[in-house]
Amino acid sequence: MPVTKTDKETIIKKSIHLFKVHGYYNTTMANIGDTCGLIKGSIYHHFKSKEALAFGCLRYIHEYFNTEIFSIAYRKNMSSSNKLEAFTKAVETYLLNSEGGCLLGNFALEISNNIPSLKKEIKSYFDHWEEALCEILKSKFIEQVAQEKAKQIIASTQGSIMMMRLYDSPHTFKNQNNEIKKLLS
Repeated sequence: MPVTKTDKETIIKKSIHLFKVHGYYNTTMANIGDTCGLIKGSIYHHFKSKEALAFGCLRYIHEYFNTEIFSIAYRKNMSSSNKLEAFTKAVETYLLNSEGGCLLGNFALEISNNIPSLKKEIKSYFDHWEEALCEILKSKFIEQVAQEKAKQIIASTQGSIMMMRLYDSPHTFKNQNNEIKKLLS
């Protein structure tokens, strides 16, 4: 295979896919190099280790969610029910158009107890998700209840992603999202 020049973002995007589909431990730097059209050693020009690359992947997704999805909760020009609708739709669009489910959820199960730096980033992502949902739900519920409902939504969403992958069907995931939207109707 010819070796190509690939930038850091391309390596991250292709690695995200491999990590989501095959997991952290079953994805090698050689696999990533092959997918990117690089020799394995070339990846180390951008990332000092597989862990550093995985961290870059987590940060990339986290930043995307902060900018494109979590930010919906803080829009001033939308009603809370419209925010929840848009938020849920954005999560659904991202996850249904992305093979392998949720990388942060997958990594939370696979590696969070083994690699503390990755666990910290995963927790930060889920904390931001919870904060954003809580912000929306506070329009109807007191803060403590909104926070608990936000945690339940995230847990249900992650569970429905697992079921979607297990049964190769988005049915459970879509139903779960429809239930979320009813919270403010």
